[in-house]
Amino acid sequence: MLQKKVEIIVYGAEQLCPSCVNLPSSKETYGWLEAAVSRKFPNQPFDITYVDIYNPPAEETKRDFAERVIEEDMFYPVVLIGDKVVGEGNPRLKTIFAELESQGYRAE
Repeated sequence: MLQKKVEIIVYGAEQLCPSCVNLPSSKETYGWLEAAVSRKFPNQPFDITYVDIYNPPAEETKRDFAERVIEEDMFYPVVLIGDKVVGEGNPRLKTIFAELESQGYRAE
């Protein structure tokens, strides 16, 4: 049984990170991730939020993490589920799906 609706947060920027040149952009990753999760876990609600690390929202936790991505030179997009990093640079669906399943989501 699904406990609560999970929030997936994709931190990224318009510009690709230098080490991520041949990878999809943060916005593209956000788009395919939303589609993939919807397909894998139909009728199971989730929120997916895109946060621009150079223009983060006022919400303190998101702003603080956006600063961390920049300060620690993390490869973005960085994907968080709750406060757990489940993908960095080139997020793997398998890892993201496994975390969602550990939170009660069931593949259909």
